[in-house]
Amino acid sequence: MTDRMQTCDCMVRAGLVITQDDSRTVIADGAVAVDQGIIISVGKAHEMKEKFIPRSDIDLGKKMLMPGLVNAHCHAPMSLLRGVADDLPLMQWLEKYIWPIESGLTREMVAIGAELACAEMMRTGTTAFMDGYFHEDVLGEVAESAGLRVVLGEGFFAFPSPFFATAEDCWQTIESHERRFSQSPFVRNVVTPHAIYTVSPELLSESYELACKLDIPWQIHCAESPAETAQCIELYGMRPLAILESLGLLNDRVTLAHCVDVLPEEIELLSERCVNVVHNPASNHKLDSGIAPVQAMLDAGVNVGLGTDGAASNNQLNMFADMRMAALVGKVQAHDAAAVKAQNALDMATRGSAQCIHWEGLGMLVPGASADMIALDTESPNLMPMHNPISQTVYAASGHEVAMTMVAGHVVYRDGEYSGIDMASLQVRMNEVVKWVRERIS
Repeated sequence: MTDRMQTCDCMVRAGLVITQDDSRTVIADGAVAVDQGIIISVGKAHEMKEKFIPRSDIDLGKKMLMPGLVNAHCHAPMSLLRGVADDLPLMQWLEKYIWPIESGLTREMVAIGAELACAEMMRTGTTAFMDGYFHEDVLGEVAESAGLRVVLGEGFFAFPSPFFATAEDCWQTIESHERRFSQSPFVRNVVTPHAIYTVSPELLSESYELACKLDIPWQIHCAESPAETAQCIELYGMRPLAILESLGLLNDRVTLAHCVDVLPEEIELLSERCVNVVHNPASNHKLDSGIAPVQAMLDAGVNVGLGTDGAASNNQLNMFADMRMAALVGKVQAHDAAAVKAQNALDMATRGSAQCIHWEGLGMLVPGASADMIALDTESPNLMPMHNPISQTVYAASGHEVAMTMVAGHVVYRDGEYSGIDMASLQVRMNEVVKWVRERIS
């Protein structure tokens, strides 16, 4: 029997394995075989032992193994602004507090905020995320060093900003990022105009042409609130999605963040055009932007992912919290307790989000997928008894039951220890930035 056994880099064994495969299989006493950062087999532990000789054996005991979560909409360095300006509507929050602070951020400050965000995300089970901010090359370096996957979105506006005098400056920066990270298995890029009301139609079209030229995704905030819709109608005489449709900017390369204020016929259009939508329930609630009609989108066949948005408008980068909220508020919005089921929410945070960030091989534990996985402590009181693993994952887990986070077959977090982040040093550096932020808003 031994001569027929296959060697592999690692075998991860757990009491439960949530695969998120096409059949949504859950395996009791399961194992995942990993080689060169890729999953090569998933099955019952006793059967896997007879097939593979691992160089490293990770026995997680009774813990639950599942795919790493994918945060499809984030502004990671904004972790530095957590709690700076709470309980305000979107436009007041942006114009009076967030943008004035951001205008003074240095590359060093962005690096500190990025590192803090990476620590929080890997601590709560996120293994990949799509971002939108400034000095994104700094975030790429930080995420790569920490061991997380990231899609960098260098944000821009139609008007000159402290970061870009012109849109052309941003195009050059994005192309520079593409060259800088072209060989990185952890870092990709996305073209990221801020919003329809802050970027002119001409520049929206130009930015999309750049995305096509580089063959990378294109993302934008869209239909985030009724106030945004009113602003678009005042500026252009059309609703946000109608503007994008008139420009030919609705297709499967596109990911739209929010889509709160959308009409039934617009949902059908999103489905017809194969547009990806990222739901951000916590941020939408905190800014009183409204509740996205997620069940209607799912019913129409729209791919819906899940995001936290930034820590300044959510106060957490914890995908477990947003999974739970997505399921709960989805029921309220649809007036149906059966809407946005637990499995729907988990799909959004894994497979759906992976599609939103245009990164194949994420969000599931199947042969050929990336070995990105997390383990939850099922002996945590709030996860007992384990009648239904999917239900417990969405409705009961807080994210702080995560005992291990693995990316590409490498453990980046386990039981309070980070392999690529020095938390003591980070805290010292962060406290200096905190002083600067407080002085700027005083």
